[in-house]
Amino acid sequence: MTVRKAWLVGGAVLGAGLSFVMLLVVGVYVVAGNLANGVGGATKALAKGSVPAAYQNLVQKWGNLCTAINPALLAAQLYQESGFNPKAQSAAAAQGIAQFIPGTWATHGIDGDGDGDRDVWDPNDAIPSAAKYDCTLASYVKDVPGDATKNMLASYNAGAYAVIKYGGVPPYKETQNYVKTITTLEESFAAPVTRVDPSKQAAGAIYYAQKKLGTPYLWGGDGTAQDGGRFDCSGLTKAAYESVGITLPRVANDQWNAGQHPARNELLPGDLVFFSDDLTNSRAIRHVGIYVGGGYMIDAPRTGAVIRFDPIDTPDYFGATRVTEDGAKALPTTV
Repeated sequence: MTVRKAWLVGGAVLGAGLSFVMLLVVGVYVVAGNLANGVGGATKALAKGSVPAAYQNLVQKWGNLCTAINPALLAAQLYQESGFNPKAQSAAAAQGIAQFIPGTWATHGIDGDGDGDRDVWDPNDAIPSAAKYDCTLASYVKDVPGDATKNMLASYNAGAYAVIKYGGVPPYKETQNYVKTITTLEESFAAPVTRVDPSKQAAGAIYYAQKKLGTPYLWGGDGTAQDGGRFDCSGLTKAAYESVGITLPRVANDQWNAGQHPARNELLPGDLVFFSDDLTNSRAIRHVGIYVGGGYMIDAPRTGAVIRFDPIDTPDYFGATRVTEDGAKALPTTV
């Protein structure tokens, strides 16, 4: 698509005197109505592609081991711990996809695949062990008042004794932040059961991106003076949301977890839209743009191109994220 055609399409998308702000307002009212008539439910099915295909069945199976956990929560923990990297090792000697330290593994590691060994580096053992450890912690604090899942997470961070002592999540800032982080991340791994709330900052993010239309692409570009004001795809989306006070990770596949995932027919302007050659794995996402309505996004597509309007309905369309401030804050700084 030429730059001229892109601008003409963009004009058509934003439509006959209808500004993007009005488009957003209309979308908000439509969604608000749908929310009022939404379908309830407490299921926690995994969002499409949110867990790499190699681990999908393991997370789905073992995430239902006890009532204190669910597949989306288990996925959130694995993502927080290692970014689904089975070879991850921390400076504190935590190992594998679930980041067990040797002492904890010795006590709580199980032979999840029944092959006769307990291998912390094997996700077939480590993922079941993570679920089993969660459920063991939940059993320790089962008589404590309050939310069983939050009490389990607090036990994971501060120890079961502290949860029992305080009758729930203890008043430790680190523990309270940990509980909030994992339960917020859980939402980004769960398939929504109702319409997703509109983003409060969406209009500002689109406004920022619109001002960059026609800017040449730069791989690794963040829009700084050193970059000549140029961006790559995730640099643009990061800067757009930073302009409204939300800090996203630098790369596209980490931006995927900054909120819940509306269906294609539920998109609103401001949603991030993602593209991948592997539609079963969010870690393989390679491109991101900002949805503006009418099936189009603003994106920084590739070297030699400029920031422009592009269609989203392509074979490599992966899905969308409705960015929230809490969702962005919950993302690990390194995965």
